[in-house]
Amino acid sequence: MTEAFDVVVLGSGVGGGTVARRLAATGARILVVERGDFIPQEPANWDPAEVWGAQRYRTPEMWVDRHDEEFSPYTHYCVGGNSKFWGSVLYRFREEDFGELEHRGGTSPAWPIDYATLAPFYERAERMYSVHCEAGLDPTEPPRGPFPNPPIEHQGRIARVAERFREMGLNPSHQPLGVIEPGREGGCVLCATCNSFPCMIRRKSDADVCAMTPAMDEGDVTLWTGSYARRLVTGPDGERVTAAEIVRADGEVRVEAPLFVVSCGAVNSAALLLRSPNAAHPDGLANSSGLVGRRYMAHLSTMIGAFMPRRHDTEFAKTLAINDFYLHGPDGRHPLGNVQSQGRAYADMAKSGGSGLARHIPAWLYRMWFERGSEWLVMTEDLPDPDNRVTLTDDGRIRLAYRPHNAEAHAELIEVTRKLLREAGFWAAVPVSMGVVNTTHQCGTAVFGTDPASSVLDPWCRSHDVENLFVVDASFFPSSAAVNPGLTVAAQALRAADHIADKHF
Repeated sequence: MTEAFDVVVLGSGVGGGTVARRLAATGARILVVERGDFIPQEPANWDPAEVWGAQRYRTPEMWVDRHDEEFSPYTHYCVGGNSKFWGSVLYRFREEDFGELEHRGGTSPAWPIDYATLAPFYERAERMYSVHCEAGLDPTEPPRGPFPNPPIEHQGRIARVAERFREMGLNPSHQPLGVIEPGREGGCVLCATCNSFPCMIRRKSDADVCAMTPAMDEGDVTLWTGSYARRLVTGPDGERVTAAEIVRADGEVRVEAPLFVVSCGAVNSAALLLRSPNAAHPDGLANSSGLVGRRYMAHLSTMIGAFMPRRHDTEFAKTLAINDFYLHGPDGRHPLGNVQSQGRAYADMAKSGGSGLARHIPAWLYRMWFERGSEWLVMTEDLPDPDNRVTLTDDGRIRLAYRPHNAEAHAELIEVTRKLLREAGFWAAVPVSMGVVNTTHQCGTAVFGTDPASSVLDPWCRSHDVENLFVVDASFFPSSAAVNPGLTVAAQALRAADHIADKHF
């Protein structure tokens, strides 16, 4: 069976969904292929025992690490992709993140574009994803105009901690949050189950709500769910993709189009290209550089549980950020990273995400801690390494070989943050590592650049090797920076989609 469209987009997450919504205005016939289905709106959306304990929405798929040991990736195959489960923190990268930056653990490479190039697309992405924040409080904030929406104000304990941080000489700021009409009738209710949970009322700014659903309303966009892109096929000369082989419940479909956009996520996009070799591309599609799958990055992230004897009085706690140490530590030298207050945690989250002895701690003890504790995320830039890579096993499974880089800086930021939290009034501040391969904030497996010998994609995210193939997700990142990647993916998706619209439609 063969079907034809003007554009085929593989993946409905932030990259693919944003591209689809922008191209919907061109009148092109667009097919979006999604491996999963819509997350149902149901009470289980906000139930920690279901989301984390039973892992109701996670893929059961197992990947293997560099030692061929199986692990369960934090990955969700659904319309909107992993954005359905993000905390919707939508930062712009700092201006310095686009240039070469020296870290304690090595050099963060420069991008082929600068901040000024992406700034107008950041602005459009912030409007599309309904970002709420206040400009001017963050000392590392890049040049920008006002946010499209006012900030989500700190509540209760978080407001008191923010004031204490100011008294300590820090510059606490609001997190840029993607939520829809908070506080209004029918809008976001600022609940305790936002971070790492799907939104039961569809008022969180994810790629389903803000990109895919409007795309299907606004243009000739067809969505296939439960459909797996097994392979991309080129013509004999290998210069153009001619078709995608899609596996559906009702059989295999060959989909033809003059343009293909791969947006499966940094790991799965690399895996798809590696599953698509042919005579012209013996090492995988678009892989003349040998870099497809290499340079995998994920942030160095540690959760810190900060304890007070009184019960937590804040439902929506994910509002506060500290970026004073983003570009340099207390010694004024190397960058350290970003600190964020987190949404409320639950015993089921800790027991399912922990390892070793953590799994044997009684649930009642976790409950006592989380009723009184606040969670803080410490995030440091991971540096690229060609040996951190995605490959395929002999039976076609994903192998992710990964070791974090820049660990000394991360350890320093952990200690700096623990000290700050104790000074702010917390009795204890305990770092918690999940002890698994990090698959959140994944990026870097199809890096963009100007030189085909040292990059997979050009600055518009088009393959150097295959003229009608774009890869638009965090695969293109040359560096990971130290803030959440989602808004940068959306901004570059808008930029790439503008380029596609101008050149192809």
